[in-house]
Amino acid sequence: MTNVVSIFAAREIKKAQEEDLAYQAQILVMGKLDLLEEMVRFQEERSRLGSLTLPMMVRGKILFKALEQNAETQELRLLARSYRRHLEFEMAELLKKPAPRLDDAVGFGEE
Repeated sequence: MTNVVSIFAAREIKKAQEEDLAYQAQILVMGKLDLLEEMVRFQEERSRLGSLTLPMMVRGKILFKALEQNAETQELRLLARSYRRHLEFEMAELLKKPAPRLDDAVGFGEE
């Protein structure tokens, strides 16, 4: 088994992480109740979209890490850790996908 990583996906992840520095700062100053409300908003958005987008994965990792660190109960800590790890897994899977072909993206090759 080889460790092949999609350069395209790695760049997209890095870009999404850099763009969400403001979100990270916002999360860091939230209290416990605000974090829980943000978690509900995150879950509602994910349900509405039907799948996770890369920006959602990045924001979710930030959110669930903060929830894990601020959890008052073991159950919430475990739940937040589980969600965060799931998002990390999804991002790792994204890195394994091949980059989209340029001709697919712009419609070349169609007759």
